[in-house]
Amino acid sequence: MSTGTSTFVIRWINFFTMILAIAVICFGVWMNIHHDECRRSLTFPVMGLGALILLVSFLGFLGAWKNVAVLLWVYLIMLCIILIAIMVFTVLAFIITNSGSGHAVSGLRYKEYHLQDYSSWFLKQLNNTKHWRHLKSCLVKSEECNNLPKRYKTLKEYKLAELSPIEAGCCRPPSECGYPAVNASYYDLSYHPVSTNKDCKLYKNARSIKCYDCDSCMAGVAQYMKEEWRVVAIFNVVLFVALSIVYFIGCCARRNVSRSHTMKATRR
Repeated sequence: MSTGTSTFVIRWINFFTMILAIAVICFGVWMNIHHDECRRSLTFPVMGLGALILLVSFLGFLGAWKNVAVLLWVYLIMLCIILIAIMVFTVLAFIITNSGSGHAVSGLRYKEYHLQDYSSWFLKQLNNTKHWRHLKSCLVKSEECNNLPKRYKTLKEYKLAELSPIEAGCCRPPSECGYPAVNASYYDLSYHPVSTNKDCKLYKNARSIKCYDCDSCMAGVAQYMKEEWRVVAIFNVVLFVALSIVYFIGCCARRNVSRSHTMKATRR
């Protein structure tokens, strides 16, 4: 690849990624202003990622625009570090999310989840009292459980529903408890369950209690996190391939710029 072609490609790629980075930072600021405390915790990583992309892209753009080999070297080193970080995170994400799956229950269209099925990393995070207290407050504020009666107005509709992992684990008692459902948000707790599962005693019909302290709720959150991490991991694979191509072109641009400077110095 010639000097002009490689630097031209790197210049415009980084110009567009700078625009993307600014958009990411603006999105993070918007999240911080408009979202509640639970989602606001995600804004700082988003803005940090945007700032990092902006810095790296600016170095690549400036180095390719001015044909400065030193800036291209710094750009490539930072891009290499980002590639390694993406690779490590992606491998860890696939390892952590490799375990854990739902259990089918007769008569239900959704699955139930058991906490012990998930990786030790998930168990450590969810069993941390401080972390779970924060997650529980977010679940209560989200009104996810309290909105079920609005979506499923009859008991028949509720029994045929395909609940999400969090709805299945946090909004209702485990099926083994045997509590008869009166509607989508109320169970007859006068029934004495045969199961020794502690979740059966923890569940309450109160809007702020439900099964938020149950292991089944933690398992539902673990399944939700697993699905989200898998999506991020797959995205990272695509991003890694794209950045690897950019890195290769950047190497060509850096080499060609250095060669061009050497030839000019020799002619003098």
